Amino acid sequence: MFCARHVFRCFKWLERAGDRVTGAAGPYFVGLAVILQAIGVTSFFTVIQPSLPLRWLTTPPCVLIALNLFTHYYYVCTVPPGFVQGEVLQPGSGRLWASPSQRPSAGARWSNHGITLLTASTTMCRRCGFMRPERAHHCRICGRCVMKYDHHCPLLAGINQCVGLNNERHFVLFMAYLVLSTFFLSILGYSQALEAVGLTYSNDWPYMVPELAYILTYMLSVVICIAVLIMLCWHLWGIARGETTVEAQDHEIYKRIAKDRGDNFVNSFDLGRSANLRLFFNIGPDGYPWYTLIFPLRIMPYTDGRSWARREGFQRHQGIQEGEELTDDDDDNT
Repeated sequence: MFCARHVFRCFKWLERAGDRVTGAAGPYFVGLAVILQAIGVTSFFTVIQPSLPLRWLTTPPCVLIALNLFTHYYYVCTVPPGFVQGEVLQPGSGRLWASPSQRPSAGARWSNHGITLLTASTTMCRRCGFMRPERAHHCRICGRCVMKYDHHCPLLAGINQCVGLNNERHFVLFMAYLVLSTFFLSILGYSQALEAVGLTYSNDWPYMVPELAYILTYMLSVVICIAVLIMLCWHLWGIARGETTVEAQDHEIYKRIAKDRGDNFVNSFDLGRSANLRLFFNIGPDGYPWYTLIFPLRIMPYTDGRSWARREGFQRHQGIQEGEELTDDDDDNT
């Protein structure tokens, strides 16, 4: 037991050291991500797009996908995730902001047609000492509590900040358009890739992008398409179940606790797949128009993070008693 405890603490030290390293290197990963996206888009529009049939018809969708890719990446990197002690996100009025399907009443972001919004309970964070609402978690890298915290993303997508209430929608849409762009580059650029490696009878490479750069870009696109598609499916599955990445881990523990006492755990935030997706993307008669999924427009989340939609008749999760909820400190108690 003594040895196991010291091994565990060693791994926790390595984990925190990794957090500090990735946090410090975050800006460099953002720069690398921008460069890779720029190279990929340049390769597509200089090598693949000129050979597409009906260019007048196929070019606009390609431009729209690229625009969504860059814009949602910019949003997810620059829009604050929703810090508990930060400024409350306010809707803008410029051309980049969409208008809701109907104007909500003062102080409301959702008309509550068929949706029950309840004020979130609050607890004190033992790390930063501030009161925080339900679904907020403390980020060790940022050192602050984030509303509807999902994860901190310094590496895989090069975002260099938390994914939370205010930017989680942009994160998912960025992944979706990254999958789309790399998929079309992989499928439509297959013949040019064979030509670049010399597996065709043509020895001429008339494109601006060097052959080696195109081959590397093509291979990276295939890998990214598969990897990000898996991540996207995982996140969409969690959204459809009404839970974040952190909550998905907590709920597995809650299920075991409830099962041990002969009860069933029920996630009170799970309103059904359709309603969960509609609330997450905030579209529909009570939210914003569906075209906000196609055009890179800013919208507000359905809540300010201090009240949440719950199942009818539920004040809290079923199967978990008060005081049994996990906190950010539970992994440090050894």
